[in-house]
Amino acid sequence: MATVRQILEKKGTQVWTITAEHTVYDALRLMGEKEIGALAVVAEGQVVGMISERDYARKVVLKGKTSRETQVREIMTTPVLFVSPEQSVAECMTIMTEKRVRHLPVIEKGALVGMISQGDLVKSIIDEQQFIIGQLESYIAQ
Repeated sequence: MATVRQILEKKGTQVWTITAEHTVYDALRLMGEKEIGALAVVAEGQVVGMISERDYARKVVLKGKTSRETQVREIMTTPVLFVSPEQSVAECMTIMTEKRVRHLPVIEKGALVGMISQGDLVKSIIDEQQFIIGQLESYIAQ
């Protein structure tokens, strides 16, 4: 089974971040521009929280707040769940399922080195299954 490092080698390591002092509107605008569903919230080079579209829906819209007046710090998810590059896809899927999160920052030696989503994990599993199917078809055709 693939590791987080292998996913990042294919996908890339670009991570979009925001600070806790920004407004939720700023976070939503950045997520929209980058076509992503979550941002790591950073302070002094460390990940201190996560903000996602789900946080916005549940902690701003449903509570009658406004995105232009609410700071990221008010709705970000803490503590931050994270994974290391050496963890397997299966381990990450277990964490995401049990903790009901869709994005996990990847931390190596204390530094943010990537971000993985449920979609990244599903794609990895499908790619691996297609490879195995191809190998089996090739074997059977011999």
